Amino acid sequence: MATSTPKALAGEERPSPSPKSGGQGTGRSRRSALLHRLDVKGAPYTFVAPFFVIFAAFSFYPLVYTSWISLHRVELATLDSMTWLGLDNYIALWNDSRFWNALQNTITIGIISTVPQLLMALGLAHLLNYKMRNSLFFRVASLVPYATSVGAAALVFTMLFERDFGMINWGLGLVGLGPVDWEANKWPAQLAISTIVIWRWTGYNALLYLAGMQAIPAERYEAASIDGASRWKQFTHVTVPGIRSTIVFTIVLSTIGATQLFGEPLIFGQGPNGVTGGADNQYQTLGLLLYEEGWNNYQMGRAAAIAWAMFLLLVLVFVVQRMIARLRSRTS
Repeated sequence: MATSTPKALAGEERPSPSPKSGGQGTGRSRRSALLHRLDVKGAPYTFVAPFFVIFAAFSFYPLVYTSWISLHRVELATLDSMTWLGLDNYIALWNDSRFWNALQNTITIGIISTVPQLLMALGLAHLLNYKMRNSLFFRVASLVPYATSVGAAALVFTMLFERDFGMINWGLGLVGLGPVDWEANKWPAQLAISTIVIWRWTGYNALLYLAGMQAIPAERYEAASIDGASRWKQFTHVTVPGIRSTIVFTIVLSTIGATQLFGEPLIFGQGPNGVTGGADNQYQTLGLLLYEEGWNNYQMGRAAAIAWAMFLLLVLVFVVQRMIARLRSRTS
């Protein structure tokens, strides 16, 4: 006021706005400031909100509901009728030999399918990383097994591994080996199922590795070449360390897939034996045991307990993996 008074007396000051127009201007500015704050602070939450809404509806709620019914006796036909059991389902699972057999089968099938799969994917990605003609065709072709449905793939491989008329036994006969009953025996059955898994996922992992390889600066290969490093040494000392994070990601992804293995052994069994994992449960995985308890025996509480056991198994694997990674980083 002290600075504006002389100008007003001199007739140079502009007439002050009326109280009504000043209120509109202040309100408009406040609305603009509020919208600006909402745009800056609220827009990110709005963009990520659909994911968390879907996650809450289809992942978090089933997780909580599954944990709740795992503490009850629940029949599939009467889901609204529950009887409190506490930890009895988990104790029964701990004392059930079928659970340990399924866990062992899940681990063995996971190992004999994941390790060759990732090694083959690494080699395939290394070859695809070379400059060659029609490289785009080969990269797209490597994704074809992944795009094929698990039902179609398992059905074709089941015919290939058929005991009497399968092509695999026909090929073994050409080299003088006897036929193998792939489904009746434990290790042949698990090997056949692992072959289906390897065929479906090798190309997918190879493209992940290829993306990681193409992000490695070319200067590293040039420096290694100037130092006299061979192709193999460049691969082991430049390529593999350069895609270490991608390798860890594929290991995690393959571990989750192996724990949830369901479609391949189910179709490989060709009928009732698919759910039980063979007549002697020789290739029954945790996923098949969950299905058998829930939809064959109608015991949803036990099935929920198996689902939580699978989840805790994955958590245990990740904790062990993180501990090993920390120990390696400390020692290095």
